[in-house]
Amino acid sequence: MRKSTQTDLFGHPIPSNLQQNNRSRAALDRIDADPTIHQKLLNYCRLTVGQVWQDSVKGHRVGVLDATNTEDVLRITADDRPSLLINDPPYNVAVGNANTNNLSKRELSAYMDFSRRWVENCIRVMGDNAHFYVWLGADVRDNFQPLPDFMIMMREYPQLAPRNFITLRNQRGYGTQRNWMWVRQELLHYIQGDPDFTVQYTDIPKILRGYYKNVNGKLTENLERSKSNNIRPGNVWVDIQQVFYRLEENVPGCYAQKPLKAIERLVQSSSKTGDSVLDCFSHSGTTLIAGERLGRRVITFDIDPVFTEITIRRLEHYRKTGKTGWQWHNPFPEMEGVYDAGTTA
Repeated sequence: MRKSTQTDLFGHPIPSNLQQNNRSRAALDRIDADPTIHQKLLNYCRLTVGQVWQDSVKGHRVGVLDATNTEDVLRITADDRPSLLINDPPYNVAVGNANTNNLSKRELSAYMDFSRRWVENCIRVMGDNAHFYVWLGADVRDNFQPLPDFMIMMREYPQLAPRNFITLRNQRGYGTQRNWMWVRQELLHYIQGDPDFTVQYTDIPKILRGYYKNVNGKLTENLERSKSNNIRPGNVWVDIQQVFYRLEENVPGCYAQKPLKAIERLVQSSSKTGDSVLDCFSHSGTTLIAGERLGRRVITFDIDPVFTEITIRRLEHYRKTGKTGWQWHNPFPEMEGVYDAGTTA
């Protein structure tokens, strides 16, 4: 009897290492929505509030610190002046519906005070010529806040000049059956000074012809002028997979995980080998993995010891196995009563 093969939406076979293994759920429920699981995971965290873990191999630093606390940020960056800052703060967008619990949401004024404090701390430590990226969301049920409010707030810091407004298209989004599905994540790009930028290319081949331009007296087609057979990502990214449960990089329990390919694109375009990169909201540790793979020294922290522990474990897991995440497996296999590797502990 032939073994069944899982396929994607187009009928293409899914590699065995990326299949679901007939699993209907991840090995760890959403951490930020389950206080019971969160409390249990605290027992396995090696760091407590205020502590910093120093990587003895490549010099990365990971801490349980507060992005709004100036002393915390100055302490972990020390003498480093990061040339690249990638931050993915809480969006202040209520997530959930009638069938799920909504995550907590603060008043807009409080959220903007929080934003000013961590942004100003980043400005204090960033290099004279540096890139500053921040992922944000917009709550369509609350006048699209906080995205426009954050953009207006950034005008208070003229040293950070806006460079681009990038949209990452989710492969899967959220929404209602009565409205358009929300399939986008917004990424704001600012610069300080005049930092280097390396143009990136996607895996998408160039197929559109007919755009002509006069170059040195010769009429040339766009394909003739190209330095690559593939298109650039531009500021609307459609080539990055976001359905994490299909990917090795998945970190169960981490709802706000960003695609590794997206973070690596930022690292490759906006920093050089040996540079330091700062991420004040480590969450699942994606920036740390990107820096490890691309030869950057990453300084990252999170206010929650659980996500800090996941960040360190993800680096250790990558060095041990070469895998960028756990897919369906539990980052905390020592826990009892949860799924791991397809079995019940």
